[in-house]
Amino acid sequence: MPKRPHPPIIRKPLQEAWRSKRSVMIVYFILRLSVLLVMVAQAFNGNFENVFLCVLVLILFTIPTFLEQRLSIDLPNTLEIIILLFIYAAEILGEIRAFYVTFPYWDTILHTLNGFLCAAVGFSLLDLLNREERVTFSLSPLYLAVVAFCFSMTIGVLWEFFECVMDQLFYLDMQKDTIIREIGSINLDPTGGNTPIRLRDITDVIVVQGSGAQTSLGLGGYLDIGLLDTMEDLFVNFVGAFVFSIIGYFYVRSRGQNKFARRFIPTVLDAVKPAQKAPGPQPESLPANEPARLGEARGAANKKERDT
Repeated sequence: MPKRPHPPIIRKPLQEAWRSKRSVMIVYFILRLSVLLVMVAQAFNGNFENVFLCVLVLILFTIPTFLEQRLSIDLPNTLEIIILLFIYAAEILGEIRAFYVTFPYWDTILHTLNGFLCAAVGFSLLDLLNREERVTFSLSPLYLAVVAFCFSMTIGVLWEFFECVMDQLFYLDMQKDTIIREIGSINLDPTGGNTPIRLRDITDVIVVQGSGAQTSLGLGGYLDIGLLDTMEDLFVNFVGAFVFSIIGYFYVRSRGQNKFARRFIPTVLDAVKPAQKAPGPQPESLPANEPARLGEARGAANKKERDT
């Protein structure tokens, strides 16, 4: 008896994904291959911390597909590619290839993109809820945009909290220091009052340790411990969140007709199914002229009773 061919269980989804998300799959396989090569190189060099980071990146790459399957949504190709590139740029290029040090504005660019993506996540969650028929309220486009903006800023603040904790506990210097040449502080007021004293043209700082040792930092100015970096990160997060909130606002106003905004807004895959008829015999519907004919018959009968 000839064996039946097995159905292409795996091949069919891959073929469908290649037709609908060809650009995403190309970017995904290129980035994944690059991460695997970096992981092998780091393993040969004995940098097992970076090997773990590569494994983490490979796991993060699966998040878009996981969300699509769990939430029954479709992520636009543009948004999905941005997410993949963001993960790769932050972890592989930023951490392992030290782009944060090589390119001073690398961190600024990623924080701006992070604000954009977090606003997209917050907006999409509310927009999907807003379309749900079981929910008894409807949110205006302006309200959706404001909540998406606030969601993104909250994520940005929580990330800065995380960086501060890591710096205090493990001295990772995630909140990068800034060299400044002028400061003002009330701690320099000799009277102990509330008057800030300004120091200008700072060219060096000498640190005196508990042992009495004095170390000249030789940085050409005063070392600001992460404050300006935090403010800059929050500001560019603000810019990214604001830009996406504007895009989301016009998307809801046009109810999905804005072609540019549709590149960043997920859509629901499961359409609402029409209500099915109950089993069993259904009542027959009357012809269109039946109600009028019955009314005329009743009127004639009532007139006949009055005449008798």
